[in-house]
Amino acid sequence: MPAMLTFELLATDPTSHARRGRLTLTHGVVETPIFMPVGTYGTVKGVMPRSLHDMGAQIILGNTFHLWMRPGLDVMRALGGLHRFEQWHKPILTDSGGFQVWSLGAMRKITEEGVHFASPVNGDRLFLSPEVSMQIQTVLNSDIVMQLDECTPYWQGDKASGHVTTEAEARASMELSLRWARRSQAEFERLGNPNALFGIVQGGMFEHLRQESLEALVDMDFPGYAIGGVSVGEPKEEMRRIMAHTPHRLPAHKPRYLMGVGTPEDLVEGVACGVDMFDCVMPTRNARNGTIFTRYGDLKLRNARHKADPQPLDPTCTCYACAGASGVRWADGGRDGFSRAYLHHLDRCGEMLGPMLTTIHNLHYYLNLMQEVRDALDAGTFAAFRQRFAAERAQGV
Repeated sequence: MPAMLTFELLATDPTSHARRGRLTLTHGVVETPIFMPVGTYGTVKGVMPRSLHDMGAQIILGNTFHLWMRPGLDVMRALGGLHRFEQWHKPILTDSGGFQVWSLGAMRKITEEGVHFASPVNGDRLFLSPEVSMQIQTVLNSDIVMQLDECTPYWQGDKASGHVTTEAEARASMELSLRWARRSQAEFERLGNPNALFGIVQGGMFEHLRQESLEALVDMDFPGYAIGGVSVGEPKEEMRRIMAHTPHRLPAHKPRYLMGVGTPEDLVEGVACGVDMFDCVMPTRNARNGTIFTRYGDLKLRNARHKADPQPLDPTCTCYACAGASGVRWADGGRDGFSRAYLHHLDRCGEMLGPMLTTIHNLHYYLNLMQEVRDALDAGTFAAFRQRFAAERAQGV
């Protein structure tokens, strides 16, 4: 059964590997490059689905592992899949659960067959295999399904007492992920899932292993490809090195997804390296911890200097937190939004409205950044945009 996925390449940048595309999936169209908000448990924390729509979100993530734990497949099946369950009627991508299993550490045991682990919810002994992951994601009915892979760590064991993953360890992990890719593909096809399955390139911090993984996955002819095993404890320069090596070597006529990355700078440089799709918990997690992304650098909302600051988080921003529902300006020059002083106050008092508003702002910033990237690629001005972006972010707030 052919996958319900088409990818059109609309423009390329002559100064880099950046490209502009359009991805058509079962539940709608996604303009790329795109950032995908993370909704691990079937919700992007603190944000209404309508707000996600209004800020320009085109596709969001759900997590196979956590949704399998709670509410479970019986509930998900009875309620018609993840889209209906969370009332999000645009595309959804689901992670396979591999990263979450990796993060369990000593609570799990990886074998050729799959992963045996203790449920972090109730301690039950569970087993996740490529076949089980495909079965769960078929029930979820996500538009993009990820193969089960082993997320190759940067550190083996604890950072203080362990060691950096060796080439031999990275090879063994990469080759296991390739075998699991074949099993994921076979089960996906057996189930007759009408959506799209992506393969995941692994290989740690070794370019030649990344190339081997890439070539084997391309031979399997997946509808799209992801780059995994980054943002797993490695230094930033190592992540950037792999980001520069791998994406542009993937097929030009298929979408490319960099998993779990990252800062605004990472996104813009990732686009320059040929990436089409990004996800990261950073905008939502940082919002809850008082770190705000703005055009002119990151703002630490908890700093005392914001206690009486009348400015919005970002004077150039049009999100609800900064500009209000209407964007109306008051007679004294203020805007129909919320001041840094008010948001600082909410954070100090532990009021739930605070992280809701800062999350809206951070997600709006990320989604608007990707819109600006797409506009620059459409206009043939990405190189100039890239320079201006870096200069503005370096100014500081």
